[in-house]
Amino acid sequence: MTTPPIAPARIDKSSLDFLNLLGSNNERDWFNANKLAFETEQQKVEAFADALLAELNKSDVIETPSGKKSLYRIYRDTRFSKDKTPYKTHWSGSFKRATRYRRGGYYFHIEPNGSFLGGGFWGPSREDLKLIRDNIAFDAGPLREILQSGSFVSTFGELRGEQLKTTPKGFAADDGAIDLLRYKQFLLIRKFTDEEVLNEDFLSVAAETFRNMQPFFDYMTEILTMDSNGLEL
Repeated sequence: MTTPPIAPARIDKSSLDFLNLLGSNNERDWFNANKLAFETEQQKVEAFADALLAELNKSDVIETPSGKKSLYRIYRDTRFSKDKTPYKTHWSGSFKRATRYRRGGYYFHIEPNGSFLGGGFWGPSREDLKLIRDNIAFDAGPLREILQSGSFVSTFGELRGEQLKTTPKGFAADDGAIDLLRYKQFLLIRKFTDEEVLNEDFLSVAAETFRNMQPFFDYMTEILTMDSNGLEL
């Protein structure tokens, strides 16, 4: 008797359907009455996250221990928000690269008509931002090479993130890299349709998307952890 092949981990349509229902019934009584359905769908997303973590660890070293640990809570923090709906209407999670010598992180967001994979540097410290800008001003060539590579353009299109409208302090307005120096965030984002998310190859596409972030992460790690002589900062 042969053992049937194991079905690949994937995002199930029922998980998106649950989010659609939650969006139309975002209140505690409905959620409590449908808690079992929520737990069932969350377990499916955890299984997908576990499989994605295993794929990531083939090309990187991730300190997030499991798919379950990667997931963010469905409960919203409404203390400082005008929107008092108690639940998020998406599944999301992140994977942290191991040690300070692997900068950057991976994020997944599954939402009906709003799914995306992302990574990068959401809020670099003042010190890190200064190091990044100093290195770009010294030689923007290595970063431009990454941003213009075929794999980067086909996967992410362009670098994203909040930018200054003026010239950053300490840099010249006519600097040849002023377009890069204005960035305050350095984000890589790839959006997906529901059809793409539900496709059985989404796991491999997600893993490849994250792998295509690694040259950018390696560049950032080098300039944030070593000086010009290659010594640890």
